[in-house]
Amino acid sequence: MTAIAVEREHDVQQTHVPARRIPMSRVVSVELRKMFDTRAGFWLLASIVIAAVGATGAVILFAPDDQLTYNSFAAAIGFPMTVILPMIAILAVTGEWSQRTGLTTFTLVPHRGRVIGAKAIAAVAVGTAAIPLAFAIGAVGNVIGTSIAGTDLVWNLSFTDAAYITLADVLGLLVGFMLGVLIRNSAGAIVAYFVYSLLLPTVFGLLAQSQDWFSNLQPWVDFNFAQGYLYNNEMTAEHWANLGFAAGIWLVLPMLVGLTLVMRSEVK
Repeated sequence: MTAIAVEREHDVQQTHVPARRIPMSRVVSVELRKMFDTRAGFWLLASIVIAAVGATGAVILFAPDDQLTYNSFAAAIGFPMTVILPMIAILAVTGEWSQRTGLTTFTLVPHRGRVIGAKAIAAVAVGTAAIPLAFAIGAVGNVIGTSIAGTDLVWNLSFTDAAYITLADVLGLLVGFMLGVLIRNSAGAIVAYFVYSLLLPTVFGLLAQSQDWFSNLQPWVDFNFAQGYLYNNEMTAEHWANLGFAAGIWLVLPMLVGLTLVMRSEVK
């Protein structure tokens, strides 16, 4: 082999440098940025602050003076959070299919599981950041409301209560994320979430009232009912078991089915 051939072979070996895997932190940061980039995503995230301020103002204006407590503000703010956070999680997943960007995304990051995992981390990060912000707005409302009414400040929401509420809201966010992975269509996943959160609890409640055998079974199969213990700060060992079993039925199993479909489906 001539010296020129040896030199060319050496140059070829140097040019074939193995590609480095994209760090997970970068994938998560991209997914976070994508949640803010669209107009719908921006206003949906902004609606967290808008809803918290609106709920706080409603309590100040319409609640009796003896109900101007921190717990009242937290409860008022918590209701819109249970609706907005799952919508954020749904759109974080379904945007790839609704906006037809999935082919580009999964080409740049061919491991679909990493992309879905990054979306989950980004959605939970937004939720865990939004909930303390909502609590802070409620605290400001409590100070302003009691100052206007001339009543004493009441901080009747413990750290444990706040942690349970945060966990309940994150679980609701994960249900929205699961529906997004399972259905992969924004409108369909949103409709499915409202059926799950509004229709199913009503059906289960009527069934528990009319059938004695189901009244004892409801905490084990009704995820919304099991989550209610978190909002009421009534968690016992049995309640944790109820929550875990119901989460397995309504969250873990559908999520596994959805992930299987995402891995095997054709991306267009």
